[in-house]
Amino acid sequence: MEQEKFFSGYCRTLDNSRMVCAAQENGALLEVDCSYESCPFTSECTIAQGIIAFLKDN
Repeated sequence: MEQEKFFSGYCRTLDNSRMVCAAQENGALLEVDCSYESCPFTSECTIAQGIIAFLKDN
């Protein structure tokens, strides 16, 4: 079953707050409107950490 979740927080790359939508199905990421996987700030980004936890939980 496909699930969507929204994450909000501060993005250092954009130097602004933002909301990100992530969609996953059976633990596989289908779509996300953030480049968290290639972002140099992933390790300290609350949005990226939320997306990673969302994928692990499902």
